[in-house]
Amino acid sequence: MPQLGFGVWQVPDAEAERAVGTALEAGYRSIDTAAVYGNEKGTGRAVAASGLPREELFVTTKLWNGPKQTWGRDAVLRAFDDSLAKLGLDHVDLYLIHWPRPMRDDFVAIWKTFEEIAASGRAKAVGVSNFRPQDLDRIAAVSALVPAVNQVELHPLHPQAALRAEHAARGIVTEAWSPLGQGKELLTLPAVTAIAEAHGRSAAQVVLRWHLQHGNVVIPKSVTPARIRENLDVFGFELDAAEMAALDALGEGAAGRRIGPDPAEFDV
Repeated sequence: MPQLGFGVWQVPDAEAERAVGTALEAGYRSIDTAAVYGNEKGTGRAVAASGLPREELFVTTKLWNGPKQTWGRDAVLRAFDDSLAKLGLDHVDLYLIHWPRPMRDDFVAIWKTFEEIAASGRAKAVGVSNFRPQDLDRIAAVSALVPAVNQVELHPLHPQAALRAEHAARGIVTEAWSPLGQGKELLTLPAVTAIAEAHGRSAAQVVLRWHLQHGNVVIPKSVTPARIRENLDVFGFELDAAEMAALDALGEGAAGRRIGPDPAEFDV
């Protein structure tokens, strides 16, 4: 799985084909979508039009385990089949449970069906998104299959240090959604802009570099061609220890700095 990929959250289906096509032309080889994004068709069209060998691409999608209902085996398999059909693919490289919905008490049963999907080869790997350590514990209690990835909100204002350590101990890859935060708040902080100026880089490039040096997988989103290319150009410089520490410090006492829902409470 490439450490730097391209996300398409909030990209309309009509725009997804162009945006993903631009990303693939720029050199991205990992694309992250989801059933609820409503752009699997556009993403699939871009993948097909790229002419790139399938084995060079890493495609992720997610089960939108809502609305308020219990997801049994047949419903999960139908949803997976629907995503494959929309993408126009015979397999995905990673399939995720989008939210734990602990109040619904059904993600363990969903995971058992994910085991089947993984065994079939139609998803090369399976994982989760927005899961807490206690949610991971419940999967571990009934399954020998460890989630390959946990995709969570993660950025310097919400650095998730304890969760990242949990993932490392369990052999789970940490993937960051909204890696640049939301809006321009993070990217205009003096600590970020000073480092960007010192390196002759953009603030977004500095934050993405922070993620990479922490070992996070990142999936920045943009529909602007210049920004799409800029976000990929983060391998030609390195932050020193003091710069990393300055960005780490932005998250001190920031446990409440979520920009998205709390997984303990979110019921889709």
